[in-house]
Amino acid sequence: MPVTYKKVLILGSAALKIGEAGEFDYSGSQAIKALKEEGVQTVLINPNIATIQTSGHLADKVYFLPVTTEYIEQVIKKEKPDGILLGFGGQTALNVGLELYRKGLFKTYQIDVLGTQPQTIIDTEDRERFITRLNEIGVKTARSAVAVTVEQADDIARQIGFPVMVRVAYALGGLGSGVCRNSEELRVLAEKALTHAPQILIEEYLSGWKEIEYEVVRDRNDNCITVCNMENFDPMGIHTGESIVVAPSQTLNNHEYHLLREVAIKVIRHLNVVGECNIQYALDPASDDYRVIEVNARLSRSSALASKATGYPLAFVAAKLGLGFTLPELKNSVTKITSAFFEPALDYVVVKIPRWDLKKFHRVSRKLGSGMKSVGEVKAIGRHFEEALQKGLRMLETGAQGLIGAQDIRFSDLTEELQAPTEERIFAIVQAFAQGFTISEVHNLSKIDRWFLHKLKRVADIAHELSLFKSQKPPLPVLTTAKQAGFSDRQIAGLCQTEEDQVRQWRWNQNLHPFIRQIDTMAAEYPAQTNYLYLTYNAQQDDVAPPENEAIMILGSGAYRIGSSVEFDWCAVNAGLALKQAGRKTIMLNYNPETVSTDYDQFDYLIFDEISLESVREIHQKLHMHGVLLSVGGQIPNNLALPLQKAGIPVLGTHPKQIDRAENRHSFSSMLDRLGIDQPEWKELTSLKDAFGFAEKVGYPVLVRPSYVLSGAAMAVASNDEELEQYLKKAVTLSPEYPTVISKFLLNAKEIEMDAAARNGEIIAYAISEHVEN
Repeated sequence: MPVTYKKVLILGSAALKIGEAGEFDYSGSQAIKALKEEGVQTVLINPNIATIQTSGHLADKVYFLPVTTEYIEQVIKKEKPDGILLGFGGQTALNVGLELYRKGLFKTYQIDVLGTQPQTIIDTEDRERFITRLNEIGVKTARSAVAVTVEQADDIARQIGFPVMVRVAYALGGLGSGVCRNSEELRVLAEKALTHAPQILIEEYLSGWKEIEYEVVRDRNDNCITVCNMENFDPMGIHTGESIVVAPSQTLNNHEYHLLREVAIKVIRHLNVVGECNIQYALDPASDDYRVIEVNARLSRSSALASKATGYPLAFVAAKLGLGFTLPELKNSVTKITSAFFEPALDYVVVKIPRWDLKKFHRVSRKLGSGMKSVGEVKAIGRHFEEALQKGLRMLETGAQGLIGAQDIRFSDLTEELQAPTEERIFAIVQAFAQGFTISEVHNLSKIDRWFLHKLKRVADIAHELSLFKSQKPPLPVLTTAKQAGFSDRQIAGLCQTEEDQVRQWRWNQNLHPFIRQIDTMAAEYPAQTNYLYLTYNAQQDDVAPPENEAIMILGSGAYRIGSSVEFDWCAVNAGLALKQAGRKTIMLNYNPETVSTDYDQFDYLIFDEISLESVREIHQKLHMHGVLLSVGGQIPNNLALPLQKAGIPVLGTHPKQIDRAENRHSFSSMLDRLGIDQPEWKELTSLKDAFGFAEKVGYPVLVRPSYVLSGAAMAVASNDEELEQYLKKAVTLSPEYPTVISKFLLNAKEIEMDAAARNGEIIAYAISEHVEN
């Protein structure tokens, strides 16, 4: 029987940061749910106001305080918890948990650490201890040694032989790490890395080896399973958070898969992990030689992805195991019948793709490496790798319509891009094929497995076949093959030189529609009790029927990016709770694996798929929705307001015409003029000459303001003609269908905001806030 705890303290991850984002809101929220289910009182420390876990309906008490030793000790004195969870708040919570342990505060206040114990965390985080512990059981690690000075690092590197990888202990998102090819590079990086941590690891650089991850769960009775294995599309040298990741692995043979699985279980048992953890490998593609790279003895971004990929709620189970439950005692949350002591079976492919915002910054290096730069990620589900990959590339909302088509990306040096990649290498591969590169040549330059390259080549070949049908309907087999390979209607329209509506009509006339499939964690061996769904053209029937009462679809916010983050997840989840309280069935459409809104039991139906006009139309046709709620998901749903209205799908709340009046800069400024409301002088852009004339009239600085953009994207203050021309070109490129306005920029003006809720134009609740900066 589990140990009885009355009150448990949970450490959050505080502010969102690169490598530590919404996934810890998801894992922390699941932990709170798990503890509450057992009648345990929960106390949360997390100053992040945008998270669901800090909402009133989850934890019994929330302290909006820094996640630091001093503040945590004050909360412990006041609340007197008998247990604490360290593994649900990322590296922030883990590091401060170890600080509390080293200061003896757990003993002082008689608090049990639930789940994995501090000594195990030290064994995984301290690079030297980690290698020593794995050597005890004969598990291979990269040839390496720990350094605490620059000179020591240089000596070790010379012994191992360049190039070497530098890793930082107790760090987040590959902070301070990197590849060094000579002594000069090493000294620069080592000096920088040692400012982040007291020790660094110098290890052999396993260039071209595959990177593989396993998510592992173990209970206090030594029951141990691997829940999911994942394979990086990119070889070693690129941080897994920067890489496209595929689950389950696609290129391992049976021997390799089971070898790594057995090593994972052996390592996790030896380290005495209790709960969930992640183990990362380098695997030699030319043999079955491997190296264990690291173990994260906590929930991570990978564990959030694995949870959503399999439907196995890792954080929920980990929290229960921390209370002392064993795996056979826990139920599978999806089937509600089988035990949690099973390894999920997947009859689909999941592809995770990171999202970067590097183009928002001047002079930033766009090269990818062992340190994270991505600010978010998407997860796409399909029955084929090609289908999932193309969906995922569209979900990034960077202008790409998939692997092929509607891209303005051109590479001056394809060889350089394949060898030293940026965030756009996936498109460079396709362009390389178009320019006559062979699969072997691309493989030799990129070290990406040939299996993946063959799949990309297949997509390129299908695109070429579609392009042969200029302004005419492709035969049904060609159209079906394209849809099964993940081509959107808009993508096909671009290749066939026609309109998106025309392609949709071709499909509908031939009854070519996607099917709604269910994720059941058991590959259909047992019926699922939850509606965790996705769309695919690689099926013969739907797995679910429409709800008895018309449901309301809520559109999520998609991938996190600068200006659109966990706050929209908070909005979507709370909107769903309000609708449930009003007795309405809810459907969530979203594709962000880090979020609470994509939790399997948060809504009546969770559809993990694209937020696009095409997807919403298909779902509406199958599930007969009452209407769509746009206003809680940020810019992506807002941009669908007019297209959804035109398609005859009811938009709930503010009318699409009024949404357009607010988003369209010309309409909005014209309305203010009609109403006699003060605003800076403005003018719609009609030509560059007009823009220069306006700037001369009102005087610099002027503000460039495109329509339908997120968080001021391409909005800029120009101080001279040269800047104005540069910013206008960028704004028009970003939002070509809508007006761009320029207005006088007011210097040193106070900035005030009013947030309100209104019904039929009447404000019923509001708040006014003032910015500290002008």
